[in-house]
Amino acid sequence: MKYALKLLAGLIAAQSAFVAQAAISADEAKALGSTLTPVGAEKAGNKDGTIPAWTGGLTKAPADFKAGDGVRPNPFAGEKPRLVIDAKNMAEYADKLTDGAKTLLQKNPGFRIDVYPTHRTVAFPKYVTDNTAKSAITAKTTNDGRSIEGVHAGFPFPIPKTGYEAMWNHLVRFNGQSYEAKYRNLNVDASGRPALATEGVSVQDFPFWDPSKTDADTYWRIKLTYSGPARRAGEALMIIDPLDTGSKDRRAWSYLPGQRRVKVAPDLSFDTPNPGTAGATVFDDTFIFNGSMDRFDFKLVGKKEMIVPYNAYGAVYQAKQDDLVKPNNLNPDLVRWELHRVWVVEATLREGKRHAYAKRTFYLDEDSWAALASDNYDARGQLYRAGFAYMAPSYDLPAPYTDMFGHYDFVSRVYSLTGFIAETGGLRHTKALPDREWTADSLAGSGVR
Repeated sequence: MKYALKLLAGLIAAQSAFVAQAAISADEAKALGSTLTPVGAEKAGNKDGTIPAWTGGLTKAPADFKAGDGVRPNPFAGEKPRLVIDAKNMAEYADKLTDGAKTLLQKNPGFRIDVYPTHRTVAFPKYVTDNTAKSAITAKTTNDGRSIEGVHAGFPFPIPKTGYEAMWNHLVRFNGQSYEAKYRNLNVDASGRPALATEGVSVQDFPFWDPSKTDADTYWRIKLTYSGPARRAGEALMIIDPLDTGSKDRRAWSYLPGQRRVKVAPDLSFDTPNPGTAGATVFDDTFIFNGSMDRFDFKLVGKKEMIVPYNAYGAVYQAKQDDLVKPNNLNPDLVRWELHRVWVVEATLREGKRHAYAKRTFYLDEDSWAALASDNYDARGQLYRAGFAYMAPSYDLPAPYTDMFGHYDFVSRVYSLTGFIAETGGLRHTKALPDREWTADSLAGSGVR
């Protein structure tokens, strides 16, 4: 009995050590900047040349870009698709399509995927890549994978060993230090009718990426002030996520103008229906995945070549709402897809935990670490929702941008688009707000109508 208990304790300790594993060795880190990019992607292209080598990313803005403007011209506007995938030929490319993409091709007669030449446009400021090299040998997960430490202003796990490490790279993905955008969230029902779910101003701040804040314990905070629809005008919402989600967890507040008060909102997480999409998604669908990882076990499956939305400047910055948002799906004429290498992470619901999804698969771009797609399954094992993020890097910073995203619900036949900014001034990278603007009192002042 004693031997069995010791053996069990050893197994538990070994498992815990794996989940809380420290980052890579100094020898492994030498690959960063040589065979690997500074953030861990393969520098080389693929064998057949359909994925080119990474040569530094896109850091020069097109001639027609106006400095300080929130709308970014499409540097690839003149290109034509090299491949068109529809329901008739999708079997030829099935191994490079997510389950969500295949389901859209099967169920929606007008849907197709236009695959353009691949451009590896992702680039980062030098301090990001320098700090990633330092963090690679000091970062580690703690609290069963839910927290990280030993890292600041750099990607914590450029050469990930676990699913938790890969997902942390996504959670802290680089969007600059702060940005502001006027946005619309739109839902399209089963009859094909679009409706405004919410609109307003989004201010997002990333203290983790401020190189001067070496003691920052927050990686993301967002303040939303709603201006529409009319019944929601004046509402406000604020969320703050810590690096130590194992012990501190998310803090959230909401302001309702009818009550003239700010309330703590502990339920703005996990599978709570998201009011920002009128309930068409859940909170941790945000940015494809968002928040704490304590309800799922995350397994790193490996790397794979997949066709995903990428360099989608036309959809993100140039599209008119009525042209983009069509019955059943976004207008295929306006969505650019490319072949890229992604890390595949499978998330399985933990025993004793509750969530609307029983299993999820995430596809993380190797160049940016942003999740570009997800497949979300219900308890019966059937595909429930599929998410896609529309990559359009800010070449003027430089920084990847994937915060316009959408989800297709295959049960209700509703789809949502979050973060539409093309007709509202686009995205402006800004200076971070002072800490006093991230308090409950400040939320009350910003939400009055």
